[in-house]
Amino acid sequence: MKSPASAKRKPAVYSRSEAARPGPLAAHRTKVLLVSHFHPELMRGGAQQSCYELFLGLSAEADIQAFFLAATGPAGDPALYKPGARITGFDGRNNEFIFLTADYDFVWHRTTSRHHVEAYAELLETIQPDIVHFQHFMFLGVDFLSLTRSVLPDCRIVLTFHDYHTMCSARGHMVRWTDGSLCSQPSPVRCHQCMPERTPDHFMVRKMWFMRHLKVVDRFACACRFQIDHHVAWGIDRSKIFYVRNGQLNRAPTILPPTSQGPRNRFGFFGQYVDAKGVHIVLRAVQILRSQGFTDFMVELNGDNIQHATQAVRKEIEEFLAKEDELMPSERNVINNGSYQVENIGDRMLRIDWSLVPSTWWESFGLVISEAWMFKRPVICSNIGGMAERIENEINGLHFQVSDPRALAAVIRRACTEVGLWERLSAAAPEPPSREEVVKGYRALYEG
Repeated sequence: MKSPASAKRKPAVYSRSEAARPGPLAAHRTKVLLVSHFHPELMRGGAQQSCYELFLGLSAEADIQAFFLAATGPAGDPALYKPGARITGFDGRNNEFIFLTADYDFVWHRTTSRHHVEAYAELLETIQPDIVHFQHFMFLGVDFLSLTRSVLPDCRIVLTFHDYHTMCSARGHMVRWTDGSLCSQPSPVRCHQCMPERTPDHFMVRKMWFMRHLKVVDRFACACRFQIDHHVAWGIDRSKIFYVRNGQLNRAPTILPPTSQGPRNRFGFFGQYVDAKGVHIVLRAVQILRSQGFTDFMVELNGDNIQHATQAVRKEIEEFLAKEDELMPSERNVINNGSYQVENIGDRMLRIDWSLVPSTWWESFGLVISEAWMFKRPVICSNIGGMAERIENEINGLHFQVSDPRALAAVIRRACTEVGLWERLSAAAPEPPSREEVVKGYRALYEG
């Protein structure tokens, strides 16, 4: 299988052999290129938000010059594309670039466009970064790791895992397409069962392809220890993978709601309206509570990207919201506030008492948890993965059985009715990591 990295292009014109992947950051102003699969202003999401705010944090460091490269994805805004362009500046901002994705192969995670390969190589040769930090390879290509090493043999390459795309072809979620159950560890046969059109041998070769390019990475990072264990079991060298926290870096004042004698019965969902984020589990829980005659609560939905949900889940969400709109305002239990930006989070958090994180996949970190903690909102989450690692059940939040709307309904009812529960859990909500803490964590990783 021929890698796009082998496409013909100009050789690198610069070598930094005297600084071959040094320990401490070099005395000169260190250049760091951050690579993301999206720009958060074009597509909301925790991974790209974390990457962009790390870019802002690094840009504030006197000894670092940071650059940000984000892909558009194959469904990018056509207005962003320019004839003949593969990489372009973003919105007139310094050091921010957009990779105009085209012809992306989702099976092998690579671009099939030789021109895009050449454009990325030319960007590297122009910037000459000391460190290239991939926060995701999707919509560029996993083989861009090897291409980076080929162009800049002395740079340090870092890769942050935000999901499981390296090991899982099922959207990187480690959720089995056969029955929707969680997958603890992929294998050629298990992956074939999810995708019977692909043979077990295909998945053996797929792993070889990924390992070939991952071997050039100097350091891997994960935002939860649970995820580290998964990647080590799959084959990543434990000595090269490190725990580095993400968090809501753009800090805001901690604000508590006015003292009230009433119930803490307003709940908020923040995120994408897609299967893995579990908004449909929330709506099913609402229906269960109504069937039990319990209606003294409100759920506010905040998010978008329903177009990326499966047809069945999209239909379920849209039909529920359409019926809700037909009700009298006093009869409604769900409000759809729609899309939001980072600057809107505070206003929307102040409207609720509890943050719901009902994801049906493992989650690597859950940026919305940090956002809730900023405003001392206790989190009710699925009892798995990165969510369960961050939220201690009955200590600073509540768990419910993943994908079980009846279990979620019971927790919602308890949250509305148990006196003192909100106050106890809210007081225990920890402060999310500051911008300085996260930058410090990644600087340590860059320095080795």
